[in-house]
Amino acid sequence: MKRVFGVKKDKEPPPSIQDASDRINKRGDNVEEKLKKLDAELSRYKEQIKKTRPGPAQEAIKARAMRVLKQKRMYEGQRDMLYNQTFNLDQVAFASEGLKDAQQTMSALKSANKELKGMMKTVNIQDIDNLQDEMMDMMDVSNEIQETLGRSYNVPDYIDEEELMGELDALEADMGSEADGIPSYLQPDKEEPDLDTEFNLPAAPTGNTTAQQGEDEHGLPTVPRASLRS
Repeated sequence: MKRVFGVKKDKEPPPSIQDASDRINKRGDNVEEKLKKLDAELSRYKEQIKKTRPGPAQEAIKARAMRVLKQKRMYEGQRDMLYNQTFNLDQVAFASEGLKDAQQTMSALKSANKELKGMMKTVNIQDIDNLQDEMMDMMDVSNEIQETLGRSYNVPDYIDEEELMGELDALEADMGSEADGIPSYLQPDKEEPDLDTEFNLPAAPTGNTTAQQGEDEHGLPTVPRASLRS
């Protein structure tokens, strides 16, 4: 049966945009090579026309140059057409890539949306509110415990605040007097008494005591005689 009817050939996949663009670019490169050759040939004919005198020979060279110029115009038209096709393919490729990116973005968003919905099912707003309330209650209890443990056992509850304020004012006044000069605890309570006046002591002798007492025969000061009180 296969020999009679043959085997159905598989269809070749259609060319991609990149394949078509590469093929057109290759054709464009061939056209560019031909245009370069024609330009070189035209330049040679121009030099020959300048060097040849007017006449049949010059006319023949001009005819060949005209033929080359026509070919150049034809190839330039083909080159422009190929450039336009390449531009169109590039635009299509750009649009195709943009659509692929959009599809990937949509797929990623759908997957993320599905995942978020699954996560939201496990989270209850009421549970979060209850947890917050419990945490606030626990913090209040903790603060109350800390305040209770921080109480001082030496401060009685019956101290009068007005009395404390009076002592504080007196302390401030005392500190002010100390700032003016000598501290209060270093200042004397009263003037010191004169000991000589208090005990009625005689004044210390002044002047040369040797001259007053005199000298004996050996040049030594004489011993004063004790006066007898009546």
